[in-house]
Amino acid sequence: MPRGSLARHLVQRLLPALVILVLIDLVATWFMTRGIAANAWLLRDLFWTMVFSQAFLVILFAWVLISGIRSELASINRLSDEIRRRSVDDLQPLDQTGLPIEIAPLVIRFNGLLQGLDDAMQAQRRFIGHAAHQLRTPLAGLKLESELMLARDLPEDVRARAERIKQVSDRMIRLGQQLLILARADHSARPRDSFTRLDLCEWMRHAGSDWLGAARDRRLELQLVAPDGPVWIDGDPLLLSELLGNLIDNALRYGKGATRVTLRIAANPPSFTVEDDGAGVDTEDVERVFEAFYRSAGASVEGSGLGLAIVREIARAHGAWWRLASRPDFQGTRVTIVFPGPRRGAHLTRIESADDAAYAK
Repeated sequence: MPRGSLARHLVQRLLPALVILVLIDLVATWFMTRGIAANAWLLRDLFWTMVFSQAFLVILFAWVLISGIRSELASINRLSDEIRRRSVDDLQPLDQTGLPIEIAPLVIRFNGLLQGLDDAMQAQRRFIGHAAHQLRTPLAGLKLESELMLARDLPEDVRARAERIKQVSDRMIRLGQQLLILARADHSARPRDSFTRLDLCEWMRHAGSDWLGAARDRRLELQLVAPDGPVWIDGDPLLLSELLGNLIDNALRYGKGATRVTLRIAANPPSFTVEDDGAGVDTEDVERVFEAFYRSAGASVEGSGLGLAIVREIARAHGAWWRLASRPDFQGTRVTIVFPGPRRGAHLTRIESADDAAYAK
């Protein structure tokens, strides 16, 4: 019995009292046998028979006590395993089947707390999604008005102000789109219900080709390295396109001095990598670039700070892992997304652990 266990505690509390009762019984038996007129060998055998029977009863009592406690604790251990397997985003109620009546009220209160947290998080995400959606229309109107102004002959100071209005409205529209994508990629929104089986290579050829023009405008070469055969995963093509777009956009924006961006696909395990040969990411920023709204102090290009946060959330929604490598380990910046493979319908939950966190860094 491990130290601190309930069975050990109960045995330590009950065993001394049981031993005292057995000793009293043995002493009474000894006095009673001395008063019986019988042969000495018969009295001795009777006494030792009582001793061994009492010892057997003590051992039997301890075994029944320990086995009974362990059987009652099996349901609690099952509940503990269920909680351990949960991810930080899984707020579904705990199963109360088979729990002792003493533990059931605690689980009911805990499920109430989980439900309250889930409702609060859902309300927050709905507010963000609705606010971002409602802001798009006036921002689009503001952008259109600025573009109409810029189409006319304007004084230089007015043109400069119209240009700033257009840039700010573009940035706000992009931020609203990213907030909507974050709300959709959230685990509690169950994006896995819309997953489809897709070939990672074929999907990458179509999604990557949309960025050829942007790469050409920045005088960068966009390459694709993929196996000849298909690489199957289960995923949401729209969310994955947004993930890939954020990675390529980051490479184009922040890959200072880069000459090419490479899209690389591996089959075992299913994964893809976006890498550039630019200046790379500072060591102190590698740990934080996936945080929402984080921007490096040395960043020279404007942005919302949500690009890699969206990459992280979409990867989590797909049960995938992510890893960023930069100088000195890699001459540039390389972000790898590793998928668990096609498991549609399995309803698996990704478990956050120390090993996962280490791999994601």
